[in-house]
Amino acid sequence: MVSRFGRALILAGAAALVLPVLPVLPANASGDVKTSANVKLVGGVPKQGPFKSGDAYDTDLAFQGDYAYQGNYHGFTIYDIKNPAKPAVVSRVTCPAAQNDVSVQGNLLFLSVDESLTSDSCKAEAETPSVKSAWEGIRIFDISDKKRPKYIKSIATACGSHTHTLVPAKKRAGKKSKAVYLYVSSYGPSKSYPDCKPPHDRISIIKVPLGKPTSAKVVSRPVLFSDGGNEKQENLLAPTTGCHDITVFPDKDLAAGACMGDGVLMDISDREHPKVTTRVTDENFAFWHSATFNNTGTKVVFTDELGGGVMAACNAATGPQRGADAVYDIADGQLTFKSYYKIPRNQGPDENCVAHNGSLIPVKGRDIMVQAWYQGGVSIWDFTDSSAPAEIGYFDRGPLTPQNLGGSWSAYYYNGHIYSSDIQRGLDVLTITDQRTDPAATKRLKVLNTQTQYAY
Repeated sequence: MVSRFGRALILAGAAALVLPVLPVLPANASGDVKTSANVKLVGGVPKQGPFKSGDAYDTDLAFQGDYAYQGNYHGFTIYDIKNPAKPAVVSRVTCPAAQNDVSVQGNLLFLSVDESLTSDSCKAEAETPSVKSAWEGIRIFDISDKKRPKYIKSIATACGSHTHTLVPAKKRAGKKSKAVYLYVSSYGPSKSYPDCKPPHDRISIIKVPLGKPTSAKVVSRPVLFSDGGNEKQENLLAPTTGCHDITVFPDKDLAAGACMGDGVLMDISDREHPKVTTRVTDENFAFWHSATFNNTGTKVVFTDELGGGVMAACNAATGPQRGADAVYDIADGQLTFKSYYKIPRNQGPDENCVAHNGSLIPVKGRDIMVQAWYQGGVSIWDFTDSSAPAEIGYFDRGPLTPQNLGGSWSAYYYNGHIYSSDIQRGLDVLTITDQRTDPAATKRLKVLNTQTQYAY
């Protein structure tokens, strides 16, 4: 399954994990699972059925009540996680497309499609992006019946949807929001693409009326980089031509964007017209991939997806400052760099490994994050001291055999457990027992879309 963005970026050296460049045979991890003494694997579900093949990559996760939702390049899976140690498949929906990153709101599930297709149908085939009629964007499903989700709406977006961020509409006093917005991030324009021509210095914003989701539509396409964004520099593998991921802190009207060659803060007080308020670059960053705020919105962690997720970047040759996290303090609306964090274990030459998706562990007074590192596994680390982040726990499998893209795509903390979406292995459920993280077990969430953060 080929994304036009993946092909172009792999040729440039920054793939964002959207193309099976290695063999797509089913792969199994070796038995040498290693964990810190405080971390334990307690359950999981392997990939099965139509999602079992090596090119059926498991992707992002979302949570709601006793359910977990897992994207996959072949569709998505809904799990019952009432007993986290024994997650059970409720349904699998086959709807192939690159990424299929997922979020949920009420009875709605949203999927990002970052691949040119012959139509918006779940039976569509890959299409050349230079064909005007090709489709990509957002698919919406009604999940009121978890056993039988229904595909109800599609919205085409310029350059597709590599990721999306769910943003609640502004609340009126005493009233619930009647709509949500999706900030759609995409990149990789070309003069030969009718619906994705350069410059692509913007995002697409979809408004979804909750009472009538089938009327969802693009309501704005704000330009974030009026000056064109960061140009290609010596240590940057790609210039800024859009954003890869955006995380919002709605209560603060604040967003952090990881935009290829730039890290930005945005004012989202006007949901349909966000504005960049400050920008930073980093000489060690190859590809600004994602962002996570701390609980008070006074810090942000940006990730560098060096090599796009297909490269072995966790080794002595690459070093501790590339393919890493960067911790920034936020003061007076400005970003101040404080430190880098990277897992302290070197991985093998065939293990794709780099900083990827994670979330906060809800411990008041501390800044602790769980994070996926592909075949580098899952790392739990503390950045309460912005200048001295340190790992406090980890989970790490051996290399895949045969060699393939693999490892943890996303690792998130939800209601007492860590859930890891493993590209080849399926869903893993972990626990951490540590005095620094134990207080988080008392915090119960009703929903978790990780790119939509709230104070706890």
